Amino acid sequence: MGDTGAKQEQHKTLIKICGITLEEDAENALNSGVDAIGLNFYAASPRYVTIEQATKISNLVKDNALIVGLFVNAEPDFVRQVQDKVPLDILQFHGDESPEYCEQFKRSYWKALRVKDSAEVAGQILAHAKASAILLDAWHEEQYGGTGETFDWDFIKDLTLSQKLILAGGINPQNAAQAVKQVRPWGIDVSSGVEESPGIKSAKLMKQFIEEVRSV
Repeated sequence: MGDTGAKQEQHKTLIKICGITLEEDAENALNSGVDAIGLNFYAASPRYVTIEQATKISNLVKDNALIVGLFVNAEPDFVRQVQDKVPLDILQFHGDESPEYCEQFKRSYWKALRVKDSAEVAGQILAHAKASAILLDAWHEEQYGGTGETFDWDFIKDLTLSQKLILAGGINPQNAAQAVKQVRPWGIDVSSGVEESPGIKSAKLMKQFIEEVRSV
């Protein structure tokens, strides 16, 4: 798995809570000790936020956690429009974006890959060599993340990454500690696993999730 293990030894696991839609949820996430929050700009998602919503949440979060903007096969002009108005630290591309697409914005980016075929994922990891992190998520034919489903974490043992590894897909307070122990990722990403309903986070579950990750 390349140098991912070495990187893990040098820092605490980064915790990202994705799909924040409310200022109150962002505040609860910060109070629980989150490292990064994700704002979803994919209109087909139940966790979608408008630029106006994202700006309000970002003003609350800014300087207290990383702000990650999630896009799925978005028009480049829309990504630039969001960048101009929302203080994003990182762009996360969760669709079928090419390396050339991701790199055109001249910003640090994370590339999410849905795990289905090992050879295909390995090729995508290699192609996105300039990504600062690779986020591995569960495969779903129709959904780009937020499925609440896990994938076989043993799959990762056969991968070589020069980028940082973020683990996603079906992680919740019940399996978060095990995920960190087994995979030793640089970061861990949760969305549906800490929700009361799609897009509405549970303060209790966020706190439990972060405590479980930090217990390892």
